[in-house]
Amino acid sequence: MLEVTPTLKIDERELQLEFVRASGPGGQNVNKVATAVQLRFDVHASSLPEEVKNRLISIAGKRTTNEGVLVIEARKFRTQEQNRDDAIQRFVELVRKAAVKPKPRRRTKPTQASREKRLRAKKERGEIKKIRQNKSYE
Repeated sequence: MLEVTPTLKIDERELQLEFVRASGPGGQNVNKVATAVQLRFDVHASSLPEEVKNRLISIAGKRTTNEGVLVIEARKFRTQEQNRDDAIQRFVELVRKAAVKPKPRRRTKPTQASREKRLRAKKERGEIKKIRQNKSYE
């Protein structure tokens, strides 16, 4: 079980880890060994609460597919174990962010002074533009 928060745990069987060949520098090793990791997590079929699922999909952005599968690729390190740990750590951080309920926004009114300041600035700007206007000479 992966402990995301003290109250939120995810079964490791819900994660699918696939090792693929990494691109980039590494010499002969890159062509022979599959060290990069693709972590796949089906958000809709998971045991997460519904509001956490929705926030996770919106936070993940392009990392989710149209079917709601979260894909995280880790290829920073040269060993499978390090990349695996990195992918799981990044996944846990993402779910931890999604578990935090956003603070509701309270609408506020602009103060009287700020309204007057805005109108004064608009008036001054209008005066400047009026001076620049091309006058017709008749």
